[in-house]
Amino acid sequence: MQAEFAFGGYLPRMRDDLDKALSAIAGKRQLSQAEAIDVIRAWQVHAAYRAFLPLFNEALAQDDARRYAIDRSALVRTPDNASLAVLTVRPRSAAPLPTLLTFTIYANDDWAWADAKKMAAHGYAGVVAYSRGKGRSTDAIAPYMHDGTDAAAVIEWIAGQPWSDGRVGMYGGSYSGFTQWAALKQRPKALKAIATSATVAPGIDVPMEGGIFLNFMYAWPAYTASNRTLNDTAYGDSARWTALDRTLYSSGRAYRELPAIDGNPNPLFSEWLRHPAYDDYWQQQIPQGDAFADIDIPVLATTGYFDGAQIGVLHYFREHLRHHPDADHTLLIGPYQHFTMQTGVPSTVQGYTTDASARIDLQALRLAWFDHVFKGAAKPALLADRVNWQVMGADTWRHAHTLDAMPAQMLKLHLVPGTETDMHLLATQAQPNEEIMQRINFSDRSDAAKPMPADSVNTQLDPRAGLVFASAPMAQDTELAGAFNGVLDFSINKHDADIVIGIYERNAQGEYLDLGWWLQRASYNADRRHRQLLEPGVRQQLEVKDTRLLGRKLPAGSQLVVSLGVAKQADRQLNLGSGKEPADETIADAGAPMEIRWYGSSYLELGVR
Repeated sequence: MQAEFAFGGYLPRMRDDLDKALSAIAGKRQLSQAEAIDVIRAWQVHAAYRAFLPLFNEALAQDDARRYAIDRSALVRTPDNASLAVLTVRPRSAAPLPTLLTFTIYANDDWAWADAKKMAAHGYAGVVAYSRGKGRSTDAIAPYMHDGTDAAAVIEWIAGQPWSDGRVGMYGGSYSGFTQWAALKQRPKALKAIATSATVAPGIDVPMEGGIFLNFMYAWPAYTASNRTLNDTAYGDSARWTALDRTLYSSGRAYRELPAIDGNPNPLFSEWLRHPAYDDYWQQQIPQGDAFADIDIPVLATTGYFDGAQIGVLHYFREHLRHHPDADHTLLIGPYQHFTMQTGVPSTVQGYTTDASARIDLQALRLAWFDHVFKGAAKPALLADRVNWQVMGADTWRHAHTLDAMPAQMLKLHLVPGTETDMHLLATQAQPNEEIMQRINFSDRSDAAKPMPADSVNTQLDPRAGLVFASAPMAQDTELAGAFNGVLDFSINKHDADIVIGIYERNAQGEYLDLGWWLQRASYNADRRHRQLLEPGVRQQLEVKDTRLLGRKLPAGSQLVVSLGVAKQADRQLNLGSGKEPADETIADAGAPMEIRWYGSSYLELGVR
């Protein structure tokens, strides 16, 4: 498999590189040495691969046929008689083997083939199955809704094959991580282990987080549910989606009118908007409550500090351990983002330069873990305990048995007024009688075209972040570890608000590193299943809980910075605080500016070592 990658290549890109090199020297009578080398190199690469690739592809196909038994045509029937497209690759001459399965809505036969063959190359039967309606399935496409029962049907089918030893492990990231937990809800007997990565939890972190709908999910149905494969053209039309966000935001129309503004129906997104609470629609898709207590198979979960799905990964981890304290559930987290965990860890992630110890092969780690579970191999040394985290800036890994054991102690910092108008204080002493007034004018949409920060390292904070609080410079190196929590003490003139907290490091050069964030619709803070409106003008509290994890060494001289604000930007649903369902609010519901009085008894607790 590794040699195949090295020998392969994409000829159209090589031709494009050659054309660019030729264009750069067009009309020149004399070339510099560097120009000559560039054009000769581009020509040589293209010429070599043009001659080589047809021979390589034919030889590779012959070698695959010699090594593997391959079935690209299987269809598995579900109990309700839907069909599921399945691809199988296994070593040709082998006794019955354990199977590694990924179950995905991302129907791409090239990806599926590469995944299944990699599993076969490592001594497993590799199987990739698509959600119903995808690939060769002719059924209706219904993301999320049938994946648990359908994956269980595929697992049962695998266990009955003569090449199967009756044991199945599931793996994959993002949506394919969700399908593993959806399958576990059905408790198929042959499912013996799962390895999830960047795992989404419907209703928890997509299509909304903390009850706040995220616009990037509006385009997702066009990508996954508009044809039997994937609609890359529609999904990749970033100009369309950016313009849609800004048009909605500027117009002041109701969030529910996104399809009308786009000019295309989006029935799946419209269905999601009919379920703003974490109701039965969402709960039926993954295990709930006591069902986690019955999950007794090994679980490996990987996520990243920059992974948007970290909240989903932690939801499964927290719920599993809450209901089954002795569960064999291992968590690994490092400076990774959603896609790098599936494609490889680069030296730079969203502007942050990763430590050498963080640049590990996560796919190889997953296979080594499966070898431990299914073949009795030693457990990977990096997975030394239940919680394993890379400390950014310290170039080291740490290990603990629980999330609570990650820090040595908790540092309690109060959000109190400062003497500067644009910077307040993180203080060890509360000031309960002091307050900071924050005003948000939802009638003003003049910032619709303001770009969003693209990286996690910036020279200044986005002004939309809200109020900013900073600690004194660190007198010594200080290591942040684990989740943060706290209590916000406030009064408000509205019935609801969408609260956003950001945690940053400000280094001695004035750069800000995004360490973590928290989104929460206040009316779902107490119970995500039921909306409870706020009482205007009354001093009340909001609990900061179930947050992302922090893992960063703050060098002496750096500062800890916290932003506290209300979500008001073009790429998220707005909550104007009228008390109506936010998807139905228009700019006419904004009324007077939202005013929040934050009291100096508000605090955050951060774990330190």
